[in-house]
Amino acid sequence: MKLKQRVVVLCAVLLLLGLAKIFLLDGGEGSAASRRDLRAFRKMEASLSLSRGARLTHTLQSPWEIASQWVGPREVYPEDTPELAAVLTALSAARIERADVGYKGTQLKALLVLDGGQKVVFKPKRYNRDYVVEGEPYAGYDRHNAEVAAFHLDRILGFRRAPLVVGRYVNLRTEIKPVATEQLLSTFLMQGNNTCFYGKCYYCRESEPACADGEMMEGSLTLWLPDVWPLQKHRHPWGRTYREGKLARWEYDESYCEAVKKMPPYDAGPRLLDVIDTAIFDYLIGNADRHHYESFQDDGGASMLILLDNAKSFGNPALDERSILAPLYQCCMVRVSTWNRLNLLRSGALSSAMRQALGFDPIQPVLSEPHLAALDRRLSGVIATVKQCMESQGPDNTLIEDRMNLPHP
Repeated sequence: MKLKQRVVVLCAVLLLLGLAKIFLLDGGEGSAASRRDLRAFRKMEASLSLSRGARLTHTLQSPWEIASQWVGPREVYPEDTPELAAVLTALSAARIERADVGYKGTQLKALLVLDGGQKVVFKPKRYNRDYVVEGEPYAGYDRHNAEVAAFHLDRILGFRRAPLVVGRYVNLRTEIKPVATEQLLSTFLMQGNNTCFYGKCYYCRESEPACADGEMMEGSLTLWLPDVWPLQKHRHPWGRTYREGKLARWEYDESYCEAVKKMPPYDAGPRLLDVIDTAIFDYLIGNADRHHYESFQDDGGASMLILLDNAKSFGNPALDERSILAPLYQCCMVRVSTWNRLNLLRSGALSSAMRQALGFDPIQPVLSEPHLAALDRRLSGVIATVKQCMESQGPDNTLIEDRMNLPHP
């Protein structure tokens, strides 16, 4: 065979191999990795519907002890969690032992201690479900329902990096005020017949309180991570400046990702791929406010990027803020497992899964229909972005096999 013919044949073989890889990963059923991801997806689907009012019956442990034992370096809860419904039910119903102002931050929240000493973060309702937050993509108050929805999206995507969240109604007069600290009580006031509070935080103002409907306040409860897993805060490499007219480097430097890859902890280990997973997660929920993130302390870059504080999400269903995807389209790389999961959620499967998961929550409907439709639309945008990367960089450089599962201690 002549040299020219050999070159032509070799090119054809390489092209077919590349197309085969795209087909197998895109289709979700071909390779061993894809079959494994498909089994995990089916398992997730089967566990989406949670039983309301579930109780622990087979263990002497408290719900808080069970949830604490779930936490590991690479997950907040494991793939198999038959007790999840019972733990969330306990969160939504347990007696409140103590109430205080929230920990440091810019947004209104309260720190509650539930029966048995379990700490939770309470975020109050500020908007109705159909309210559209205009302005910058990070504008507005925190959205309590966004925390609930983000937790269930984390389940659906198979990341398992978000703390447990559930919606809850609390009676401010009978459940909060009798156990509140003086610091929290001093921020209570009345507006007409509605009980309100404004708490203590950077943007908390007496003129902008959160108000109950009479005495009943809707909100979200986020389970505090165990104290044995102390957190370390990091500046997000793709964070915004939040200053008008001043761009962050990633907003004008097309080679920015190459610089990030040379900096620890992004130069080795799973952290950069975690950042890219998080960018996809944030784009789907419309969260453009992840200026910092948390990991477990002294982890050497091996533990997960924890999906904390997702309340600046689901503000405007008509806005698809593409800049949130910058880590993905600048680095042009994504985990194979993430890519397979995204493909399995196409054609309306994502919004359908969210409807099913959110139907359990006490404050359902958690999301309005426009927000559910936005999830499917944004997912199509993520998939298109990855395909563009595969066309320009090649599948082997775009799709990264990284399934680091560190054992529990």
